[in-house]
Amino acid sequence: MFVMVPGGWQGGWVFDAVAAELRADGHQVEAVTLAGLEADGPVERDRPPNLDDHIAQVIEVVARSNEQPIALCGHSYAGMVIAGVADRLGDRLDQLVFIDAYVPADGDSCWSLTSDTFRELFIVGAAADGRWVAVPDGLDPRARRHPLASFVQTIRLEGNPSPALRRTYVSGGAWQGSPFLELTDRLRNDPAWQVHEIPVGHNIARRDPKSLAALLGTLPPATGKPPTAGKPPTAGKPQTF
Repeated sequence: MFVMVPGGWQGGWVFDAVAAELRADGHQVEAVTLAGLEADGPVERDRPPNLDDHIAQVIEVVARSNEQPIALCGHSYAGMVIAGVADRLGDRLDQLVFIDAYVPADGDSCWSLTSDTFRELFIVGAAADGRWVAVPDGLDPRARRHPLASFVQTIRLEGNPSPALRRTYVSGGAWQGSPFLELTDRLRNDPAWQVHEIPVGHNIARRDPKSLAALLGTLPPATGKPPTAGKPPTAGKPQTF
């Protein structure tokens, strides 16, 4: 089963074409719309959800599922979310798939990991009320304002995921303002990760759903053994999931 979590401003609809391809091949898919990003608008406009709220929401989705194995996929901001879920429910998961996404260590935030381009976008976008970040130009009409709190809250990771959990990074390649290029290069040298590239830009699920679905459909199941030992990750904060 694939549980798919969208990035900023978008809902589960962003994975519609990917999900259709996977379902046609016999896979089960649940695409999550994070709290605050509902089509009808947030349930509590005066209380924007934070990162902890989004992690708790996806934990509930995984915990109630009777399907195994589970591949938890997150795009962009949702890399923060799936990292938090894996830290708490790692034994329930088989795969973690970061789709041109942030890969945090304990104490990181989307704000701390992103580029100056996106920090400016967050601040300018939240100028109206300081709570919700306006939808950037060019996104789908279904996109909704994103809670600023989820972009700036730091993540708490205790280093508890299963050692057998497979980790895959799917890069969209180089695009203007990308905060992921150095990360991608670092993960290529980390034996705990598999890195693939679909060089269509950031929004891979919308731009090339067939290639993304084909890649996801070929991910091997976990073997129950930790990744093969090898060269340690390059300098930087240690990864905890």
